[in-house]
Amino acid sequence: MTSVNGQYLQGFVVPVGTANKEAYRDMAASAWPMFRDYGALSIMEAWGEDVTDGEVTDFRRAVLAEEDETVVFSWIVWPDRATCDAASERMRTDDRMKPDGPMPFDGRRMIYAGFAPIFQADR
Repeated sequence: MTSVNGQYLQGFVVPVGTANKEAYRDMAASAWPMFRDYGALSIMEAWGEDVTDGEVTDFRRAVLAEEDETVVFSWIVWPDRATCDAASERMRTDDRMKPDGPMPFDGRRMIYAGFAPIFQADR
């Protein structure tokens, strides 16, 4: 099965200290030029507002979010998996990946994966 438009997505769920919202947003904004340079089509960072507790599992439990943390759901759209894989390899040695200061989140609790779209509907 071929993905929709050949595109490929990387998805992320990460707990971010609620007090670090602007630092996280600034970090994401400063990373965008690098992702764009490596071929990303778009990036979305979404701050959790209605992240409910589930009966079996949920976003908060998935990343072990603490009371003073907010769950962020984000994704990067790539033209295809090959571009994403090449970018990931190149970013390992890109100085722009090195943080300027302390990270505004605990990366050990971030969940990420790659996805091939199978359906898309736009307005």
